[in-house]
Amino acid sequence: MTKLTLASHPFLLGFDQLERLVERTAKTGNDGYPPYNIEQAAENAYRITLAVAGFREGDLSITLEDRQLVVRGKQADDTDGRVFLHRGIAARQFQRSFVLADGVEVTGAAMENGLLHIDLRRAVPDQVVQTIEINKG
Repeated sequence: MTKLTLASHPFLLGFDQLERLVERTAKTGNDGYPPYNIEQAAENAYRITLAVAGFREGDLSITLEDRQLVVRGKQADDTDGRVFLHRGIAARQFQRSFVLADGVEVTGAAMENGLLHIDLRRAVPDQVVQTIEINKG
């Protein structure tokens, strides 16, 4: 029995990247830390906000790797001489990934009150309908 996948359907030409995208998205960690919001800031603009309380800008890195936005956080261990009776503020490293569609680009990032904001913009194509000429040969 042959397994029918999205990319192997005869009417869906060139969608093999979409299938790989779905597989890659399913593999990203879903541990819920740090919590985040995704909001639409304008018609073609988006903002991802991560709650990164306790992290400094130098503890965070934002990279774009093969259409995947990766946010990593790693705090330096500064617990020397401190005795915690309760430690409820997470101080662990994290990696949070977001897969971006073609045409979506990162326009900037900023820290504000323990929140990391990452702004995105979708490029709008100039032409939606394209006419294809038939060559006479």
